[in-house]
Amino acid sequence: MSLNAVPMNILVADDETGICNLLEHWLTAAGHTVQLVEDGQQALRQLSHKTFDLVITDIVMPEGDGFELIPAIRKAQPQARILAMSGGGRYIPGHDCLSLARGLGAHATVIKPFDCEALLRGIASALADCPAKSA
Repeated sequence: MSLNAVPMNILVADDETGICNLLEHWLTAAGHTVQLVEDGQQALRQLSHKTFDLVITDIVMPEGDGFELIPAIRKAQPQARILAMSGGGRYIPGHDCLSLARGLGAHATVIKPFDCEALLRGIASALADCPAKSA
């Protein structure tokens, strides 16, 4: 799957500025519109007045983490695909965070750190059962 296949409106929620900037660079270069936010609360505000095709969210964030955000996305915008990413936190390893994220409704996951190819695979997986977006 080429990330260039269908332009999407993408929300990225991550408290790490470097990650946000990198994802914005990769995704806008592929023709997508990207909105960046620093935490789950900001993401919820964006979800209340904009429609997104894909939400890429970190799990461990201040002011509303991914565990709270994923069910809220599923409720507010059930059509949106969700890609969860994590490197873990102080008390929980990244793979455990991502397993929990899947259980809460994330369509796909990617472990931090990742490269562009791993991100593309994660996005392809999130869109896999969504024919309108994976064409």
